[in-house]
Amino acid sequence: MGILSASASISKYRVVGEISEKIIEVVTEGLKKNTIIDIDDGTAEVSVGWTSTQNNFKPYFEDSSFLVGQFFIFSLRVDKKKVPAKVLKKHVTLQTDKKLEETGKEFISKSEKQRIKEQINEMLLMKMHATPNTYDLIWNFEDKELLFFTTQKAANEELETLFSKSFGLTLIKMFPYTIADLTLDLSEDDKDKLNKLIPANFKE
Repeated sequence: MGILSASASISKYRVVGEISEKIIEVVTEGLKKNTIIDIDDGTAEVSVGWTSTQNNFKPYFEDSSFLVGQFFIFSLRVDKKKVPAKVLKKHVTLQTDKKLEETGKEFISKSEKQRIKEQINEMLLMKMHATPNTYDLIWNFEDKELLFFTTQKAANEELETLFSKSFGLTLIKMFPYTIADLTLDLSEDDKDKLNKLIPANFKE
């Protein structure tokens, strides 16, 4: 989901940790080292990495192109390949039948069938193009806040993992509990009450 979409779902994070100096250089290096790797011509099923918001398919992080004022603006891209189960089953069956005809056997072992399945899966993956999903983000490095333009659980988990790997910083998702804990000047008594809160069940 993009920043310029007509409507957007947004996850808000607090960025925890410090980059002591040369933050632009550190972020640039983190982006370059973890740029999305194209998997169209390989057998990998998933690729996760950073890309440019301006052009999702040509990552470019030179000249501080991702910097606007006090904001870093770039995107997380997740590419996935998956062979449909019925297509895989079809080709495994055909290859198994061919193997039986060539050997004159009535059946093949479980391990051999598994090898055929793996080989067929890799062959089909080589022929497939990955499906890309891109999620924009805005990182206000002065206020230590980050907006991620999706609420999908899997995408948020990928963001949190890659962000820590790239920049050595931790993301804390902001929702009512964490907002109260991190932004309010709570007394010890209030913190104790906050820790004892449980979600309300609005269903009968």
